[in-house]
Amino acid sequence: MTAKPPFESVVAHHGATVLRVCRAVLGPHTDADDAWQETFLAALGAYPELPADANLEAWLVTIAHRKAIDVTRSRARRAVTVDELPETESSRGNPEERDLDLWPQVAALPEKQRLVIAYHYVAGLPFADVAQIVGGTAAAARRSASDGIATLRRQHPVASDSEKAAP
Repeated sequence: MTAKPPFESVVAHHGATVLRVCRAVLGPHTDADDAWQETFLAALGAYPELPADANLEAWLVTIAHRKAIDVTRSRARRAVTVDELPETESSRGNPEERDLDLWPQVAALPEKQRLVIAYHYVAGLPFADVAQIVGGTAAAARRSASDGIATLRRQHPVASDSEKAAP
């Protein structure tokens, strides 16, 4: 049985992935940064009891998913009034920096498709782990991803055309 790494190294190793997932689910706002912090605070408390052979990345993404749901629920309960412009958004870990045209279409996908795409393609989790996070089976998660990708390809015919033109 292998020993668990120190929690600091877990944060260093998986922090960027968790931040990308939070921002993919919540958008590039301070709410995503808050969800990232809440994820690691919750993980720190539960880490001593976690088995040494646990899949740390899937465990952290599951916590991040739950924290993102908490943020989404709290957004629905609070009114936002703004007298001044908000602080400049951070671009670190921001999925929008890769393709400014694509992320609004990802955000417009049905929730399950958006979450499956974020967890599988952004965080790199296998469909079995994604299914545990969003509910359902690995096959259903795979199908949601396929449907979401098909929608994105229809909305971005240029990407599809350039893929066909490649040798």
